[in-house]
Amino acid sequence: MTDAAISTAPVRKPSSAVLQALRRNRFSWIGIGLLAAIIFAAIFAPLLSPYDPLKQHILDRLQAPSADFWLGTDSYGRDVLSRLLYGARISLSIGFLSVMVAMVVGSTIGILAGYIGGLFDQLIMGLVDVMLSFPTLLLGLMVAAMLGASFENLIIAIAITETAPFARIARAPTIAIKRREFVDAGRSMGFTPLRIMGVHILPNILSDIVVVASLWMASAIRTEASLAFIGLGVSPPTPTWGGMIREGFDNILNAWWLVVFPSIAILLTVLALNILGDALRDAIDPKTRSQS
Repeated sequence: MTDAAISTAPVRKPSSAVLQALRRNRFSWIGIGLLAAIIFAAIFAPLLSPYDPLKQHILDRLQAPSADFWLGTDSYGRDVLSRLLYGARISLSIGFLSVMVAMVVGSTIGILAGYIGGLFDQLIMGLVDVMLSFPTLLLGLMVAAMLGASFENLIIAIAITETAPFARIARAPTIAIKRREFVDAGRSMGFTPLRIMGVHILPNILSDIVVVASLWMASAIRTEASLAFIGLGVSPPTPTWGGMIREGFDNILNAWWLVVFPSIAILLTVLALNILGDALRDAIDPKTRSQS
């Protein structure tokens, strides 16, 4: 087998399958539309926000939703809608970046463990099992408490909680693919293990990793909101959805909008990501495709 043939070894190309799955599952377009709208609102928050999210209007504190303040104001007179739009930037950024870090680190660990095998695989998977034994929020709470509350530390804390699932997902298909004929042919031609893992194994498992990433990004946003609610999120007055819920909890009986609207934003974002993840899983899972 020539080098060119090895380079064009079987690689799953899920793009057409994804489009077919989206056409079959029309409900998935609801998730895509919701996610697109939320991302659009986050990107263009400076243009869409009617007020400065940090500017206080004490005379207008705890105003109910009205024509002047569509989603009301908080205890400092800040516009809830403006803070909600800017909070989307923080929550989505933390969710996306933490998942990207976890995906790169976890997938690398999983591929190495699956390809090398032996004692190395047992040790790595033992550590992964230990990490998986901790609830996600509890592990994130421990790491965030040790590192301190900041944007960067929050990304690190959430990424650590999500590294183990990516390692598990990457390891299993790596073990199966490394026994394939095109991988054996690559070894016989003197390809380095790094090239085999990066060029021939990674493209074949990338679709599985992307599906997990879409689902775990929803978990990352929930974890960020939970940590912010208990005071381990981005420091005030920077608006975040979890922080807004925490600030509004003291006035929940007489200012319900302070908690309800950020909660709805988290709900819609998580719902959209889960719908999208389910659609991607249906497109990639051969059992689902065969039943269609």
